[in-house]
Amino acid sequence: MPGENLSRDEARERAALLSVEGYEVSLDLRSAVGGTDAGPRTFRSVTTIRFRSAEPGAATFADLIAPSVTAVSLNGRDLDPGAVFDGSRILLEDLAEDNELVVDAQCAYSRTGEGMHRFVDPEDGEVYLYTQYEPADSRRVFANFEQPDLKAPFRFEVRAPEGWVVWSNGVGELADGVWKFAETKPISTYITAFVAGPYHYVTDSYERVFEDGTRLEIPLGAMCRKGLARHFDSDDVFLVTKQGLDFFHDNFDYPYPFGKYDQAFVPEYNLGAMENPGLVTFREEFIFRGRVTQASYERRANVILHEMAHMWFGDLVTMVWWDDLWLKESFADFMGSFSMVEATRFTNGWITFANNRKSWAYRADQLPSTHPITADIRDLEDAKLNFDGITYAKGASVLKQLVAYVGRDAFLEGARRYFKRHAYGNTQLGDLLSVLEETSGRDMATWSRSWLQTAGVNSLTPQVILSAEGRVTELAILQEAAESHPELRPHRVAVGLYRRSPEGTVERYARAEVDVEGPRTVVGELVGAEAPDLVLVNDDDLTYCKIRFDEGSLAALRDGLGDITDPLARALGWSALWNLTRDALMPARDFIDLVLRFAGRETDIGVLQMLHAWANSALTHYAAPEWREEGGRLLAEGALRELRLTEPGSQHQLTWARFFAAVASGEADLQLLQGLLEGTAKIDGLEVDQELRWAFLEPLAAHGVADEGVIAAELARDDTASGKRHQVRCLAARPSAAVKAQAWASVVESDSLSNALVEATIAGFAQSSHRELTAPYASKYFEVIERVWGERSIQIGMDVVRGLFPSLQDPQGTLEAADAWLAAHGAAAPALRRLVLEARDDLARALRGQACDGAGAVGG
Repeated sequence: MPGENLSRDEARERAALLSVEGYEVSLDLRSAVGGTDAGPRTFRSVTTIRFRSAEPGAATFADLIAPSVTAVSLNGRDLDPGAVFDGSRILLEDLAEDNELVVDAQCAYSRTGEGMHRFVDPEDGEVYLYTQYEPADSRRVFANFEQPDLKAPFRFEVRAPEGWVVWSNGVGELADGVWKFAETKPISTYITAFVAGPYHYVTDSYERVFEDGTRLEIPLGAMCRKGLARHFDSDDVFLVTKQGLDFFHDNFDYPYPFGKYDQAFVPEYNLGAMENPGLVTFREEFIFRGRVTQASYERRANVILHEMAHMWFGDLVTMVWWDDLWLKESFADFMGSFSMVEATRFTNGWITFANNRKSWAYRADQLPSTHPITADIRDLEDAKLNFDGITYAKGASVLKQLVAYVGRDAFLEGARRYFKRHAYGNTQLGDLLSVLEETSGRDMATWSRSWLQTAGVNSLTPQVILSAEGRVTELAILQEAAESHPELRPHRVAVGLYRRSPEGTVERYARAEVDVEGPRTVVGELVGAEAPDLVLVNDDDLTYCKIRFDEGSLAALRDGLGDITDPLARALGWSALWNLTRDALMPARDFIDLVLRFAGRETDIGVLQMLHAWANSALTHYAAPEWREEGGRLLAEGALRELRLTEPGSQHQLTWARFFAAVASGEADLQLLQGLLEGTAKIDGLEVDQELRWAFLEPLAAHGVADEGVIAAELARDDTASGKRHQVRCLAARPSAAVKAQAWASVVESDSLSNALVEATIAGFAQSSHRELTAPYASKYFEVIERVWGERSIQIGMDVVRGLFPSLQDPQGTLEAADAWLAAHGAAAPALRRLVLEARDDLARALRGQACDGAGAVGG
């Protein structure tokens, strides 16, 4: 990997030297089918690049990662591939003012989800291809200048096996056995794309007539593997797509600029999705093989709209370098929720945002690797790791605060000017701030310094003084920051006062908005209000902060969280309590008790699913070891109780069934799961479809109830790509030393597994109930990670380093081993050190939580 890195300084030098006029790329993918997989399977890639040099006679390099290069010519001169190609770069010397580079290479198909990924469907033997490049893997498919600010138009042509269809960014036609695609607009290399194979393809169209009478028609397409066609609800995908296009045309005043709009749901995908213009790719898990809840459909809609927002924020206007990654990801994350709430049936999207997305941001912002939203990205490895909770969820949260700060109209008008001013170009932070300052009249430099250029999360706590008559005489908001990141930011917040009604519900009866500045801000508008039971700072979730409580408010939450009628207020309460637990201010068992008491009354299915995840995490990581077994029993009992009480056939019942499977461990629980699988037990209304069968089978495998034969029989029922992933996970989950050794070897000592099967194996290996079985691998982990990082692709390296970190085995010993490794490996790749440092910090936080839980501390 180090030889494949590219630094920001190198990119700046090359951008100052070169301007790219266009690419012509010809791929021959007929080698994707037939033959054997002995050795790297390759395809021919021929690239012609026309570019100008500001300094004739200068030298530079092109990017290419390939097993071999057949020929290189520069301005008609044949170059010796062995002399100019080192495996990742092609040296180009003595440039002319106008240049033409031709590279003929043999590029490798991928099994890691990077570059040209090749997948063989075990169900029918069909081969499917797709590309994934961000941040810098197009160089695995064709020679190029791999950096976002060297935009150019692309012309692609592809030879493919007979009977296949090929898609790319532009419209394609098959002529004389060659797929030829219309030239793209100027775009960055990382958003070019191909999808090829016998995909199931459905079409539709979108039409729009603008106020000036012009008409826009966008051909729509959606595709998936043939084996998933029977599950593909393309009508719903197209519905959300059209609603999104209406919203963005209404608000952006810039027509969709890339012609057609295809959406491909592809196998073994590493990400949620990728915004390739005209050809968006998604993980195929967004096609639901079994019954799922409304939260899953909401999540898919959010991702569809997130990627669509990128057509403007990211594709039309692109950041110069990855340190301004937020210019596309934060905006797309915010716009995904904004458009979903305003244009689709998912009108509670801001609740999911507050409860789910922000949780990701709060965690990332308290790691030692936290960074400003505008980050310091030194190289491509840094860039890969910065697709994180700061860039996405914190950035989106800050944009929500920005809308409250400058106003919705000024924000959207700023976006419109930004697109028109920088269309098909590249921008930096100042370009966006200048248009927002124009439209809002606000001082964006001060706002930016506090919100975009500093790291860390503030805590806001209410301070209430009451009169003898039970009235508020003073209400203030106290703002605090961590010592490591002491910035106190300006916050536009709403403060809500809540009390219990005669009917027993907890309702808001007063609200005020205020600009919080500095360590203490008085909310004068609420003076004189009747005494509240609960003060909720950041009501309506306008800003990004950790909500804290005064003593009375925390007591009110403990007594009546489930009685709060407003679902967003409830979600904010749950999120705040989870942050208290993670910060070792509330014992894990108290949080689990609150889930057991109130989660059954939660109406929002996305919040309920998040509560289940948090409760499981509280038990696994933050509960005192001596209480863990009892806590597990209580969770399983509570989950089963709610499963039997919920409405038969409801999505809440399905959610409780999945949670019950996740926490089941006792003999009776496992017998029930086994009976549900075998049909000898029944819960009224619960349909045990194939996906739920796998969810029930994994805990049976992990507790030694289901052996290899039972798992093989289940695969025979579901002999598909999805079934294979479940089977691999269940096999690795079995409680056997030999099983763990085999799983470890297949991931660490071999590169024969695809990215999806590596992920499944790690998930099965790292069972929380197998702490003793996996203990021998704690020391091995620190012995192998630097080698794995050096030998494997960055995606697989990240999966191994994160997924196999020994956080469950002798936590104090692991903490000391991590510190020793970091001390002894100061020269290791910074990205690798960051991953270890983050895992070490999570473990230290868990130990603090366990100490709090053991002591039974209470705080607020």
